Amino acid sequence: MRAVTPPADDAWMEPARAASAELRVRGSRFVADVAVVRDEAAAHDEVDRRRRRFHDATHIAYACRLRWRTGLRARSSDAGEPAGTAGRPILVALEAAGVVNAVVTVARWFGGTKLGTGGLARAYGEVAARALAAAGAVQRFDVQDLTVECGYDAVSSVKRIVAPPEVTVRDEEFGTAVRFVLAVRRSRVAEIVDRLAAVGARVTV
Repeated sequence: MRAVTPPADDAWMEPARAASAELRVRGSRFVADVAVVRDEAAAHDEVDRRRRRFHDATHIAYACRLRWRTGLRARSSDAGEPAGTAGRPILVALEAAGVVNAVVTVARWFGGTKLGTGGLARAYGEVAARALAAAGAVQRFDVQDLTVECGYDAVSSVKRIVAPPEVTVRDEEFGTAVRFVLAVRRSRVAEIVDRLAAVGARVTV
């Protein structure tokens, strides 16, 4: 898997949902599937799942992009198609969509008419782009959990600091005091800790 440009900050885009698209070109049928994955093992599992499901396909090409500690990592496979005509166009569609933590597989059934290298590349890229458009995109963040304890008189002040999607409540417990677990976008942790302290809450990072 090759490393590419590292992410700019603690935010990224990934597919909002699984999605599929189909394209027919001169008798050949192409079916693209998008799945959200968080590591290489999950990406391989998705590709294997498509191979089992579409066991009669002539080729099953794929590409994936994963967010990594040291940057973004990408892999693609032409699955027996001429070099650069399948995996690379799928990967280009992923890059154009601006999403990571995603794998796109494209199953092709040969329809009896050769499409040429240009035709193959266009078909693989187009059906991948259609599936990615159907999947949509959602922004995600690196988060850090904060444990927050406060009196009942400070609960409303603490809740005013909660601002999804960058500050969300993972858990809350009401006893002698009130305890929250907040998931906070990593780049905002220092700011949120200061704001919580200002309303009298005790914070454990």
